[in-house]
Amino acid sequence: MSQIALELQDVTSGYKASVVLRKLSITVADGEAVALLGKNGMGKTTVLKTIMGYLPKKAGAIRARGQDITRMAPHQIAREGIAYAPQEHALFQDLTIRDNLRLGLEKASAFDERFAAIEPVFPVFASRLKQLAGTLSGGEQKMLLVARALMMRPSLILLDEITEGLQPSVIDRLADALLWERSQHGTTLLLVEQNVPFALKVADRYAVLKQGEILEHGNAKDEAAVGSIFEHLRV
Repeated sequence: MSQIALELQDVTSGYKASVVLRKLSITVADGEAVALLGKNGMGKTTVLKTIMGYLPKKAGAIRARGQDITRMAPHQIAREGIAYAPQEHALFQDLTIRDNLRLGLEKASAFDERFAAIEPVFPVFASRLKQLAGTLSGGEQKMLLVARALMMRPSLILLDEITEGLQPSVIDRLADALLWERSQHGTTLLLVEQNVPFALKVADRYAVLKQGEILEHGNAKDEAAVGSIFEHLRV
């Protein structure tokens, strides 16, 4: 039986007096990839921010590999092996690529070994480690966010709309990078997306979120489910 990497049990949360998630329950098995789909304003980003401790839980519990992280601060949750690549660019624009990548490490001495492991997936950075992150294109900055998360060698990665605004070629490279990470290290993924083809390529399962509640869930490789997903996401 697979170990549970992440479990949300009847979680209610939101922003101050506004409730966004209502008794939300999600389980992600160890090594599994789950895509959380939905239109804008349905609470997808709120799920990830709640997991990471950036938003308070009004009710319910969150566990990572059996460890209760419900009341932990974000830095404590990160120490539990959970990496977060947010929708907004969370890079230090005035620092180099190398320095941004080092932020994902507890020990700077691990940089060479960790970077060597991801370099084949992100060759664009190999000769540009001294370049300032703020001078990168939007697509390159998204790739840097993912590369920084992989440098941590996390057990779980949370990805928020990582494909937004990117060209198809960059999206394909990000999908390949995530599939490579899973094949190499068995990393668990929870990704929030509106790009359905990307999400279903990377994920094993999907769940459609509407107004803070799971409307539908299923096997991401079930072609018959795709039409239903697009129907839920249709404006």
